[in-house]
Order: sequence, then C-alpha cells, then structure tokens
Amino acid sequence: LIYGIFLEGARWDHKKHYINTPYPKELFSDLPLLHLQPIEDRKAPTEGIYTCPLYKVESRQGTLSTTGHSTNFVMFMELASKDVEDTWVRAGVAAFLSLRY
Repeated sequence: LIYGIFLEGARWDHKKHYINTPYPKELFSDLPLLHLQPIEDRKAPTEGIYTCPLYKVESRQGTLSTTGHSTNFVMFMELASKDVEDTWVRAGVAAFLSLRY
C-alpha cells in the first residue's frame, strides 16, 4: 500500500475513479491510497490507461546511474483515464513522491 503520491498536470477524480483535468490554479493534487499487486505474465491494457511516470522529486531530472536509468525516476504507474494517453503526455502529467514545500 502506498500513500503520499502527488500528480502534476492532472487530478484524480474520486467519484469517477480516473484522472481528469485539474481544477483552476491547482498545481498538484494527491492520489488516493494505492495497492500495488504484482501479477506474473500480465498483459498491459491498451485502452483506458495513462502510463504515468513516477519520480522521487519534482525536478524530473537526475543523474544517469551505471544502469543507464535516471536516479530520479522510480517506475511507470497505470492510471485509469477516459481520454487517450496522448492527452496526458501533451499536458506533461507526472507523479511525484515529494514536493518542495
């Protein structure tokens, strides 16, 4: 169970259970409690999902480690969406584990 993840560029619609456009002047919104459950050989859905990047801090940059991955990037999360994924990519939607304030 994970709590304390923030979205930038979108908000979680608690009534409809998917990401939606943010409220005016809202920079960050919080995600509800998430339950991550690993499933072996799971096929990823192709529709109704936004593959959201999750970062440690909101700068979205980090140094490259010896594995070739950024030290700031954590993982991709699949968030339910009624819009196509390109909508959220163009909006620059990302999730963060900590904020500056």
